[in-house]
Amino acid sequence: MKKITLLITAVTLSALLAGIVGSVALFSKEKSDFVYTDTRETLSKRGSRGSEVRQIQTKLKNWGYYTGNIDGIYGKQTEDAVRRFQRYNKLTVDGIAGPNTLSAMGIQSSSGSSTSSSANIELLARAVYGEARGEPYAGQVAVAAVILNRVEDSRFPKTISGVVYQSGAFDVVADGQINLTPNSTAYQAARDALNGWDPTYGCLYYYNPKTATNAWIRQLPISVTIGSHVFCKGN
Repeated sequence: MKKITLLITAVTLSALLAGIVGSVALFSKEKSDFVYTDTRETLSKRGSRGSEVRQIQTKLKNWGYYTGNIDGIYGKQTEDAVRRFQRYNKLTVDGIAGPNTLSAMGIQSSSGSSTSSSANIELLARAVYGEARGEPYAGQVAVAAVILNRVEDSRFPKTISGVVYQSGAFDVVADGQINLTPNSTAYQAARDALNGWDPTYGCLYYYNPKTATNAWIRQLPISVTIGSHVFCKGN
C-alpha cells in the first residue's frame, strides 16, 4: 500500500512539473511572439503603407511637392517629395516622415503621441511667434486669426497646416523661422484665436507697410491696424 501511494505521488509530481514546464514554455513562446511580431510604426518611411502615407501624399500633392498616385505606398516618389518638403521648410532632409516632419505637415503621428488639437496649437503658435513676436498681444492673436479665417475661406486650403505651408504665403516658412520654439505668449495667442477671438473681424491678409514690397497686397483696402501690421479682407 505504501509503494502504491509513493508511486501515485511520484506520478502526480511528474504531471505537475510537466504542466509547469509546459506553461513556462508556452509563456515564453507567447512572450517571444509578442516581442517579435509587434509591428506598430512610429513614423513613415520607404516601404511603409497605409492611411498615414495617403495623408502625406495628399498634402504633398496639394502643395505641389508630389506628382505621383495617392496609393498609400511610400515609394521613391513619395520619399523624394518628402525630401523636397523638408528642404524647403528647413527640416532635416532624410526622406523620412518622422515626428517633426509630420508635425510640420499637420499630421497626427501613428504613434498617437499627439492629438490633432495640440498639433494645431503648436503650428499656429510657431506661425505667430515667427510672424508677430514683439507685436502687441492683440496683434499676435490677429495673425493667428488671419490663418484661421483662411481655413474657413474656400479660396484657401482647408487645414491650418495647409494654409501655413501654402507656397509663398508666409515669410517665416521660407526663412525657417517657423521652426523656432514659441514663447508662452504665442501659445496663448493661438489658443485665444482658436477659441474665437478675431481682432481683425474677418481679415484674410496682413502686412507691415514699412517692409512689404508686394504691390498687389498694398492695394488692398485696410480694415484694421494693430501694431506694425495692417489687416485687409481682400477683394
